[in-house]
Amino acid sequence: MAGPLSHIKVLDLSRILAGPWSGQVLADLGADVVKVERPKVGDDTRSWGPPFLKDAAGNDTRESGYYLSANRGKRSVTVDLNTEEGQQIVRALAAQSDILLENYKVGTLAKFGLDYASLKDINPRLIYCSVTGFGQDGPKAENAAYDFMIQAMGGLMSVTGERDDLPGGGPQKVGVPIVDLMTGMYTSVAVLAALARRSETGLGDYIDIGMLDVMVGSVANQGMNYLVSGETPKRNGNKHPNIQPQDVFACADGHIVLVVGNDGQFAKFCEVAGRPEWVADERFATNGNRVRNRDVLLPMMVQLFRERPMGEWATQLDEAGVPCSPINTIPQVFEDEQVKHRKMLIDMPHPTAGSVPQIRSPMRFTTAELAFDRAPPLLGQHTNEVLTGLGFDEERIAQWARDGVI
Repeated sequence: MAGPLSHIKVLDLSRILAGPWSGQVLADLGADVVKVERPKVGDDTRSWGPPFLKDAAGNDTRESGYYLSANRGKRSVTVDLNTEEGQQIVRALAAQSDILLENYKVGTLAKFGLDYASLKDINPRLIYCSVTGFGQDGPKAENAAYDFMIQAMGGLMSVTGERDDLPGGGPQKVGVPIVDLMTGMYTSVAVLAALARRSETGLGDYIDIGMLDVMVGSVANQGMNYLVSGETPKRNGNKHPNIQPQDVFACADGHIVLVVGNDGQFAKFCEVAGRPEWVADERFATNGNRVRNRDVLLPMMVQLFRERPMGEWATQLDEAGVPCSPINTIPQVFEDEQVKHRKMLIDMPHPTAGSVPQIRSPMRFTTAELAFDRAPPLLGQHTNEVLTGLGFDEERIAQWARDGVI
């Protein structure tokens, strides 16, 4: 069956990651997503490598791994927005679209007559979403932003990393561009909410998403810890600030992550560890007391874990129902039996490489099957197809190609 958004058309004017990630989410859900890129250059991330996808002869293509992670399911059209003809093409696309995604600097598209105020006159049902670093207003609205700096500005790096007084201490960024990804997810939620509202009003909407807003909105428990206590959250390495014991422990032959989430699980852990007396110890009997006394509890646990191999700990804790896991490398993730069972790694046909690996969407529906039949597109791969579909004749398209419009 067709995906739940198979009736929706999306015009994706975004590049890098936050906007394209949202576009990929919508494409996975079945939407027809047309990605507009600069002629000859394309999305910045196409060149963000190595690594690059290899062609059938083993040579690098122009598609980096970074680009391939966020553009599945789309059709690529090259358009020079600095030309009147290019602007005409985008207006024609917007007139037929349900959703428009863009992440240009504030005010840029207004210069081309491609802002929401201009396009809503062409298509009152259009849902137009602008994704920027700092939103459409405020003292930093016109500044450029990247994930790394927003992790710093939004406080995430102040609570990520080991304590300053321990080896390896200091602020750390998250190992994936988490602000871009969260911004892409918030963008998807917002445009789908506007889509649902449009079914009642018949009208589109303008949505303003700022990466810094997303980061501040995502500090979650750490933000509330400060707001209710007045104390500044600090880096604690892998130790959870509100739930204990949760940490990485060195075993006799490797490391394991222990995630005790409640008093019942702590009691089960103590049974496996051979320390039943800890359950009755007032210092450790409740989560609140374990958090307060973690500097007493954790050193004793460190010593215990070193006495047995990781496999033994993992097996016994699993059997007791205590959440734990070895720390997998990325290759080990794709070898995990659960990941394999859920078919999270897929291959898709690719015009130059033969096939391209993809990490499938985690969304699953009972009555609608997500489609994974369109690989991340080559630059301009669908330009003629899309423009012909808009009603432009072959002669005009050929002339635009000669003039560098497309």
